[in-house]
Amino acid sequence: MYRFLLTPRWFGINVFVLLAIPFCVFMGSWQLSRFEDRMAESRDAKQSVVTDEREAARPLAELLPVDKATSGKQTTATGRYDKQLLVPDRQLDDREGYYVLTLLRTDGGKALPVVRGWLPGTPDPAKVPAPPKGEVTVTGALQASETPGDNGVSARGGLPAGQTAAISAASLINIVPYDVYDAWVTLNTGDSGMKAVPATAPADSGLDLKAFQNLGYTGEWFVFAGFVVFMWFRLVRREVEFLRDAELGILPDDDGQPSQEQPQEKATA
Repeated sequence: MYRFLLTPRWFGINVFVLLAIPFCVFMGSWQLSRFEDRMAESRDAKQSVVTDEREAARPLAELLPVDKATSGKQTTATGRYDKQLLVPDRQLDDREGYYVLTLLRTDGGKALPVVRGWLPGTPDPAKVPAPPKGEVTVTGALQASETPGDNGVSARGGLPAGQTAAISAASLINIVPYDVYDAWVTLNTGDSGMKAVPATAPADSGLDLKAFQNLGYTGEWFVFAGFVVFMWFRLVRREVEFLRDAELGILPDDDGQPSQEQPQEKATA
């Protein structure tokens, strides 16, 4: 009954099934491993943020450019505070508020964006403490420039003067007439009574959209493997039913409906 499985047509189908199933399982397992790697990377990144706070601060020049290895490291810089901006739509302790961002003009002429702290409510320049005068030395966690639309960073435009949606050199270079470091620092201790903004894990090191895409792809590959098995059994079943019907003399009509084959009448003289 099952000799048809050895025919050339079914030989091709069987080879496809035997190759497709392990391939789908392999791809699903690989996507699952990518998701697990991102979970482990997320745990390590969160632990690194805590560990970096205990390390001795290093000069800014030693940690640039910012990457996964240097993001969150303690750094120190000296200069004079210059222009001050407010960064709206920032949450802290489940409360809405804004960052107070002040540009620190260093001896080299470039400015380092420094988040001096966080305040609750809507941005109000009248409530923001003025930055210290004269030369200051700041110490805090180094962070990479933000990208609007990523990790909760607002991408809305049309902000009032004195505000910026993202902390990035690309955004600030249009606001100030001098060069800006492609990085920023959040102070370990909030300035002038403001709440300190905690450092965050570097980009692409947490359970972001990419991680859950890997998890979704895992399910898709395993479902496809199951679909291949299901279709193979269904085709085999249909072939067996067709052969049984043929043995019983039940053949399909032109419209696809089965019909009983009628015996021919004997010719009469």
